[in-house]
Amino acid sequence: MTTRTIAIVNSTGRQAASLARVASAVGYQVRAQLRKREGIVAEELEDLQHVTIFEGSLEDKQLVEKLFEKAHLAFVNTTSWGDEVAIGKGLANAAKKAGVQHYIYSSMPDHGSFGKGWPSLPQWSSKFTIENYIRQIGLPATFVYAGIYNNNFTSLPYPLFCMELKPNGSFEWKAPFHPDVPLPWLDAEHDVGPAVLQIIKDGPRKWSGQRIALAFEVLSPREVCAKFSAALRRRVRYIQGPVEIKVPIPSGYREQLEGIEVLFGQYNAPYFGPDLRAPDEALGLWEGFRGIEEYAREVFPVEEAANGKTWMN
Repeated sequence: MTTRTIAIVNSTGRQAASLARVASAVGYQVRAQLRKREGIVAEELEDLQHVTIFEGSLEDKQLVEKLFEKAHLAFVNTTSWGDEVAIGKGLANAAKKAGVQHYIYSSMPDHGSFGKGWPSLPQWSSKFTIENYIRQIGLPATFVYAGIYNNNFTSLPYPLFCMELKPNGSFEWKAPFHPDVPLPWLDAEHDVGPAVLQIIKDGPRKWSGQRIALAFEVLSPREVCAKFSAALRRRVRYIQGPVEIKVPIPSGYREQLEGIEVLFGQYNAPYFGPDLRAPDEALGLWEGFRGIEEYAREVFPVEEAANGKTWMN
């Protein structure tokens, strides 16, 4: 076992891929699990030095045991593929059995647990259940709570973060968030890797048992639109309104969206709950973050072009 070996699950996801890129670049041996060797990110990971691919399902116990058997460190972001809670508990058990010394889990709050009458968001409460289990079994762990991805924005008709292109060339973002209530933001591809790498370097002596709000800017929807407008040199307007579902969405996501409408649209609940604040701890980990204005100027048009859009030409 070596302190320079890290196991990463769901490695083609934005958070995990960001860490895999950064960790491998500075010499960590990365053991990267992914469901299938498909897509651009999977191809990129295969080409990186110091990365070993483990292809298969996290429900495969033998695969999970092999993934962790030589790892001193782990970064885990579970998803709603399969039984998330069962998979999350299985990963934690396997990591503890393998002797992983610092387990970093990407969690989220369960707002229903705060006693304020707030609803639980189903995709977040699963993560919080896993977090509590990790604590119960005594695995040395740190819990990062990711802000809203800058990269969620698209002019494609996806719910919640559609930046709709209007006939006059302006953009309009319609969502249930209060226009003037600040929200935490994170460029997952650019900033998760360096921030988590610093947590790894600091080690469990500093961070074991701690929750960290991983967000580098706190901006209201109106402020986000102002940043987009400055970057794109176009009018960008925010409208508070219900979530609009115009395309097929994954099973269970409708319930998540309905909960978001109530939790943030009606209650204006703090995104990470009442006790966790951004961005001070995140900035203490990594100062070179990519803010949302830079994202809108440098990355958003590239991602739009990849989706076949031509408005930037």
